[in-house]
Amino acid sequence: MQFNRGTHSEKILLDLYKALLKPRMVEEKMLLLLRQGRIAKWFSGIGQEAGSVGITMAFEKDDWLLPMHRNLGVFTSRNIPLNRLFSQFQGKPSGFTKGRDRSFHFGTLDYKIIGMISHLGPQMGIADGIALANLLKKNKNITAVFTGDGGASEGDFHESINVAAVWDLPVLFVVENNGYGLSTPSGEQFRCRQFVDKAIGYGIEAVQLDGNNVLEVYNGIRKLVESLRESPRPVLVELLTFRMRGHEEASGTKYVPPALLQAWGKKDPVLTYQQFLLDEKILDEEKISVFSKEIKTEIESAWELSFAEKLPLPDSELEQSDMYAAFANSPQQPASDGKSSKRLVDAISDGLNQAMEKHSNLVLMGQDIAGYGGVFKVTEGLLERFGKERVRNTPLCESAIIGAGFGLSINGYKAMVEMQFADFVTEGMTQIVNNLAKSHYRWGQPADVVIRMPTGAGVGAGPFHSQSNEAWFFHTPGLKVIYPAFPYDAKGLLLAAFEDSNPVLFFEHKALYRSITQDVPEDYYTLELGKASLLREGTSVSIISYGLGVHWAMEILDKHPEISADLIDLRCLAPLDIDCIQRSVKKTGRALILHEDTLTGGIGGELSALITENCFEYLDAPVTRCASLDTAVPMNADLEKSFLPKDRFEKKLLEIIRY
Repeated sequence: MQFNRGTHSEKILLDLYKALLKPRMVEEKMLLLLRQGRIAKWFSGIGQEAGSVGITMAFEKDDWLLPMHRNLGVFTSRNIPLNRLFSQFQGKPSGFTKGRDRSFHFGTLDYKIIGMISHLGPQMGIADGIALANLLKKNKNITAVFTGDGGASEGDFHESINVAAVWDLPVLFVVENNGYGLSTPSGEQFRCRQFVDKAIGYGIEAVQLDGNNVLEVYNGIRKLVESLRESPRPVLVELLTFRMRGHEEASGTKYVPPALLQAWGKKDPVLTYQQFLLDEKILDEEKISVFSKEIKTEIESAWELSFAEKLPLPDSELEQSDMYAAFANSPQQPASDGKSSKRLVDAISDGLNQAMEKHSNLVLMGQDIAGYGGVFKVTEGLLERFGKERVRNTPLCESAIIGAGFGLSINGYKAMVEMQFADFVTEGMTQIVNNLAKSHYRWGQPADVVIRMPTGAGVGAGPFHSQSNEAWFFHTPGLKVIYPAFPYDAKGLLLAAFEDSNPVLFFEHKALYRSITQDVPEDYYTLELGKASLLREGTSVSIISYGLGVHWAMEILDKHPEISADLIDLRCLAPLDIDCIQRSVKKTGRALILHEDTLTGGIGGELSALITENCFEYLDAPVTRCASLDTAVPMNADLEKSFLPKDRFEKKLLEIIRY
């Protein structure tokens, strides 16, 4: 292994050595503690330290790093207090996740480090968003995101690099090619000879570095960073390295040929660099001893501090409240009485315009939303008003774009992502239910992202453009789910969603876009999230619905003026207005739940259980659900009509009244 000193001072060379030595000594301590049962799990990076250390040392402190679970050197080189890291590993309160997650599954804005989740790939989209925010700020900061040769098989790898290439984002996509994805060798992961060969397909540069040579990494990354600050663009960086221990300690290394371990053992990044410094007379045995003692003292002191700390006490109220960032949720009244008749589509468009005016840090992203105005023309005219930096067409990369929304949020922006159709959100589920939903609970980071979801049937669009999938997100703690049925509610709730720093899924029924009108305030206003609307009041039955179901219920009630009914439009599914539902049912003694989603697993089942558990003694009839058939959504008009519950609803209503 050849080390090129170049013009580096002895101080820099020794700083690199100490930065290499520290994570190695921390690891040795952690492996001892693992055997003693004091920590539960450990993912070793022994043999791979040079990449983490070399990149981090080449970066400025305001540059961003998105490491993985084998990048301890990133954390130690950023000088995170070891006692906090040790508390994190033990699930102690002084860690970064209050005992709610382990390892390096956390972020810390103080150190500009955003940790991974177990899914490996999604952090690359987040890196795009952080880098986009840096571009918009014009601060010349760089972002590096790590992945492995195994993780690079995931779709997020392709999507995120593609987005970064199209948008010229200053991101280093670092692939630590260590030969294995857990036990699966590279030959069973991919067919290309080397990762740098992939870059040409994305139209970007690539650099291959010896990932065990800290000087080569440091020199190569410094050169790239200087270039990217002046000419922002993504670069694929392949680090050739090797993992000397198991994927995690329990898995071992029996699947690795002994000769391969032996060969890479001779390239140990700490020992080879140490020998180079000895040969150059920059280091001697006395300095090695001094450095080792200093680091050992720091480690032992930090461990004693963290080990003495008590484990967190279970607190159900705190656990639930920490799922969401604090939000005042106070409705804002319009400044004047001026109103005009607006369709649902117009009200949403008006809300977007006013949100963009109020929040100068709001960025809109989605397929065809710029010049074309979106497939439903909701964003028409926004590009001309706010410019292409804030109204951004995206590639067909739902996961990367949702991840980018989260990255923007981390770096001080608000983000809106438009799904062209709600059905397409399946491509971004990991980002929503694992990153956005859990980030505040895990490490206190709000995800200030609104995802607009054109949804629903009744327009003959078939099984891939008509699904009602709100229940998927209603089930996930950490998300807020809004589903307006009227233009007035749509604008007020959308503007409230942008005020809220929590992730919001905002459902917009396609069949309602241009079929209903309502007088809507011209000025900016918000409505309270989690507050249902009591559209009609009666005494015989409580009808609970949302979206298109509200309009079906109104039509059937108009047909039967003899039925005295409360009609509740939920408007928000999460948070849910439980008090409104219970008050109504306790008054009427009957509950009929109507929704467009399929019956099994729909929100109606949860509402039925809620009513039964809390209002049983008030009920004069069984709680009844009316929903779509448990099939995919058919395209044919007659089949679709049969699928939807509108016609069945009238029968159900009359039955529950007669019960």
